[in-house]
Amino acid sequence: MQSPMPLVVILATGGTIAGTAGSATDTTGYRAGALGADALVAAVPALADHRLETESVAALDSKDMDHATWQRLARRVQSQLARPEVAGVVVTHGTDTVEETAYFLHRVLAPAKPVVLTAAMRPATALSPDGPANLLDAVVVAQAPGARGVLFVFGGAAWHPVGLRKVHTLRTAAFEGGDAGPVARLEGGVLRPFRAWPAGEALGLGRIAADAAHWPAVDIVLNHAGADGRLVDAAVAAGARGLVVAGTGHGSVSTRIEAALARARDAGVRVRRASRCAFGPVLGKGGPDPEAAGELSAVQARVDLLLELLGEAAA
Repeated sequence: MQSPMPLVVILATGGTIAGTAGSATDTTGYRAGALGADALVAAVPALADHRLETESVAALDSKDMDHATWQRLARRVQSQLARPEVAGVVVTHGTDTVEETAYFLHRVLAPAKPVVLTAAMRPATALSPDGPANLLDAVVVAQAPGARGVLFVFGGAAWHPVGLRKVHTLRTAAFEGGDAGPVARLEGGVLRPFRAWPAGEALGLGRIAADAAHWPAVDIVLNHAGADGRLVDAAVAAGARGLVVAGTGHGSVSTRIEAALARARDAGVRVRRASRCAFGPVLGKGGPDPEAAGELSAVQARVDLLLELLGEAAA
């Protein structure tokens, strides 16, 4: 007797993949998060052959993603993964902040089963929506033997969460994943892996147990021509516990921003140095540097610093 298809749970959070517009030609003026998980699945006939459960966790435009939703999503993902019959979880999400959510789940859960985020650049009502193919690919990855860890499946590729970046505002090929390239590609429904699945040491749900309304403030500032450090000082005055600076080039900042960062450090504010460049790491100078963001984008470095501060607060 043939064993049943592996069970995948789809957790919906909203986004363009669940968006609707008044016209099939409108790919920018839509309402994100308008459709529930069941409607997304029903729009992909090929998913009828898969064993699925669906649940709506949120219905957000991901530009409005917040800490409380992250907290709720991580708990729901963990709860589903704890079920022995669940092979993996798929999370539908908006493209605007998916690189942050993916990295957050990677650090908090580092799951032994696959947790696959997916999204779309065109709403479900578009003439040629990209969401259905992305959702089908995500389910295929979540059911793949040996797959594990948090991944972002989009445009026929499975990306590692570390270094994931949205690199275009409108194209359906909107994401890249750093110097190492994708973890795998999906070609004709066949998964072709290139490197190891994402793995790490889970920080655990206890790290994010505090009321999300009281998580420490971590802000991002940008180096640019004429940058004078006022925003650094303002962030510290407003109560920032951490600051990420998106520097020019290899994380460099102006003399005046560096002076402001020195004042911030003296006030007990933690600092990370990332780059405003699309790709490339920020490495330590002459050795390990706890302020260097490495492969992380500025927004992912912010997640890293936030989780670090939460750990210290809980200690």
